[in-house]
Amino acid sequence: MSRSRKLGAATLISAAMLALAACGDSPQTPAAIIQTPQGPVQGVTTDNPMITNFKGIPFAAPPVGDMRWRAPAPAPTWEAVRLADAFSPMCRQESGGDGGFVDRIIDGHGLSKIKTALIKKIVDGMPAQSQSEDCLALNIRSGNLPGEDGKIADKQPVMVWIHGGGHQFGSGDFSTYQHNSLAEKGVVLVTINYRLGVFGYMAHPALSADDPRGVSGNYGLLDQIAALEWVRDNIESYGGDPDNVTIFGESAGGWSVTELMASPLAKGLFHKAIGQSGASTYHLGDLRGNATDWPSGHGTGDAIAAKMGLPETVTAAELRALSADEILAAVRGDNSLYDGLHPVRDGVVLPKNVGVAFRDGDFNAVPVIFGYNDDEGTLFFDNDPEPSVWVEDFPRAGKAEQIAALTPAYGAANAKFLIEHFRLDEPEQFRAGGTAMMGDDIFGVNVRYAARRTASAGQGAWLYAFTRVPPSENQTIGAFHAAELPFVFGSHERALGVSDEDDVLTETIQTYWTNFAKTGNPNGPGVPDWAQQSTGTWMEFAGNTGRTTGPVQNYNKDVLDALERGLISHLEKVSPSAAQ
Repeated sequence: MSRSRKLGAATLISAAMLALAACGDSPQTPAAIIQTPQGPVQGVTTDNPMITNFKGIPFAAPPVGDMRWRAPAPAPTWEAVRLADAFSPMCRQESGGDGGFVDRIIDGHGLSKIKTALIKKIVDGMPAQSQSEDCLALNIRSGNLPGEDGKIADKQPVMVWIHGGGHQFGSGDFSTYQHNSLAEKGVVLVTINYRLGVFGYMAHPALSADDPRGVSGNYGLLDQIAALEWVRDNIESYGGDPDNVTIFGESAGGWSVTELMASPLAKGLFHKAIGQSGASTYHLGDLRGNATDWPSGHGTGDAIAAKMGLPETVTAAELRALSADEILAAVRGDNSLYDGLHPVRDGVVLPKNVGVAFRDGDFNAVPVIFGYNDDEGTLFFDNDPEPSVWVEDFPRAGKAEQIAALTPAYGAANAKFLIEHFRLDEPEQFRAGGTAMMGDDIFGVNVRYAARRTASAGQGAWLYAFTRVPPSENQTIGAFHAAELPFVFGSHERALGVSDEDDVLTETIQTYWTNFAKTGNPNGPGVPDWAQQSTGTWMEFAGNTGRTTGPVQNYNKDVLDALERGLISHLEKVSPSAAQ
């Protein structure tokens, strides 16, 4: 199996997790009108009358027609009152199948057969959300709007959420993100859309030739930067402080956090960062290729054009004239393309690969929280039984052969340790051990690396491990990928099982997150003291296991130390780091 399969599977899990709940608020009515730099805006009420939701505010011009595959253009303005009562469409993306991950999540919670069947029936009956290339909008939840005099007493910290989905799927309006809990704790919450997949990350020689910078791709990352520029210029009208902005995201949203930290174009647009189950320090794509086996941006674009039967001499105008359906049909189901549909080092948006930028200390260093979940691999290892990020078609027979296969990436001593620790040479243990190693190699290594390099750059850095499992004694998925999302947003689907212990953990995590957004330090009254990662401390977020939420020392240290050698060896391959 290829690395693309790993990324494709992880992509679907985030989307599947979020599909368990329907979009939207309870019945809403128009709220007060506020004046903004774009024009007058009227939000809508929420369950809490003190919190107003502003939906579908455009932060850039529609990237359609001749604006497809271009950097985002300035947002529109208006004179009449804009009623912000509806989310924008999702950005165009593949649809029509979740890879079975929704069922796997539901089944893995260990509920009764009747409840399991009922939940699946409800999920199957949910209507599909609309999609459009005209999708560059954001949503704001605020309890700090101007008074009748048009003034705000105290601006609140801003938290900007970047959704997951492997850079291929997802939307900022999924209901998991659309709850009031964070805003009720004194922050202004912004959730954003950004271009995805082939529309957000395809590079091509013709598009580069048509661009004044001489590069292409990275459009989704540029959208995120445009959204942060919008926050800088507009959020004060919604009660937010443009000088106190925290970016946070999960999975591909965590990747995005590190991508923004590595881009000089995002410098000064945010002041703190939280990465949940994701850091793209291991994404090694270049616009034109490098010494690794990661596909180039131009090579991927050429492959997509060839699949559509286009000549090598195709122009940017001809590419932009294609229908969105034609383009999606060319990439649908082709996992070999996913690695090339991510941000790439182009010398402009990303002067260096993200991991190299962090290694060199050449990034936008701000205080950070990074972490991952204890059982990241449980939902997708069966579909892609490859324990290592770097070694494909891993041999399953013979300890010596396994050590030999891992040695080029990790070194001989580390390879032997990993085989023995995860018991990969024992056929009956391969699934359990491989699942654990996959989660540590894709997620654990990279979040720890990003946090450590941030600390080395002189900023505060905290690490966490989420070990809470579903409360049913029959659960089989553990602390799975994306399991922490309802705790961050207070958006539990209670039919899946929520214990009293889970409610306490939700309050704890939200307190840490909002303390950090306010002050750059997660600590404060009512929560366990959380020391910085430089002390070897991780905060364990536990639940339903008999373990207690609190600090732990050197979480998975020996394993992560051994696996990190694979990351370092591949970062060395792409140096020197000037774009090719």
